[in-house]
Amino acid sequence: MIRSMTGYGKAMLETARRKITVEVKSLNSKQADISTKLPWLYKEKELDIRNLILRKLERGKIDLFISFDVMDEEQTPVINRNNVKSYLRQLSEISDELGLEDKSDLLGIVMRLPETLRTDKPELTDEEWQVASRLIDDALEMTDLYRLEEGKALAADLSKSVKMITKYLEQLGTVEGDRLTRMREKLNTSLRDAVGTENIDQNRFEQELIFYLEKMDINEEKVRLRKHCDYFCETLETNGQNGKMLNFISQEMGREINTIGSKANDAAMQKLVVMMKDELERIKEQTLNVL
Repeated sequence: MIRSMTGYGKAMLETARRKITVEVKSLNSKQADISTKLPWLYKEKELDIRNLILRKLERGKIDLFISFDVMDEEQTPVINRNNVKSYLRQLSEISDELGLEDKSDLLGIVMRLPETLRTDKPELTDEEWQVASRLIDDALEMTDLYRLEEGKALAADLSKSVKMITKYLEQLGTVEGDRLTRMREKLNTSLRDAVGTENIDQNRFEQELIFYLEKMDINEEKVRLRKHCDYFCETLETNGQNGKMLNFISQEMGREINTIGSKANDAAMQKLVVMMKDELERIKEQTLNVL
């Protein structure tokens, strides 16, 4: 069963120390295009997180966000006393030199200067990383399930388009009828009107006519197109990364449809070819989103 590259997953967990949230968004892309937005606590694990994403989602434009709310006071800023005292002393000296008497706002100015507050950041423990990695797995699993459900909808839509192409192909056989016979008669009449019956080398004319009509025959293209449609439907039912294969098959289908159109030389047949091309464009657009 095919999977879409469009997906979304979210997992949350509240521990004694913090509330962790993991969000994953996925869109279609030719390769694995991974973007992560991590808190400082998980920066050291970015490579491990990317590997987790690759193993589970394989391909697509994937964005992963991790955020947490602190549940205790582990990140409460501490005033850097030495820096505050140094700033205050220097500003007092400058005020005295400039003859400024009002020094009431000096402390407020100092507290807005760099390095006046210090936050002691805790290290990521193995236990907490195991909790976070399980949460990431849950979000990735949810995204994968979303992709699977989207894949079912994609498969139904693709199957419908392929069936329409097959239907038009069957109608093509009906519309085609005695097209070659009519073309033969038309060429014969045109040549006779142009040069006259007495000036026609009948044997040479028959040889050239056979060669021309063989080039206009579309039976081979019809057989190949039907085979491509069958193979496309079979590939839809296989597991794994089959988006690129489906895209390749759709290109081969387009090749046969274009050849039929160039050989048709008939208004009714051209109309069916146009409708097949319309369905094929839908297929090509949809296969770009298949994993």
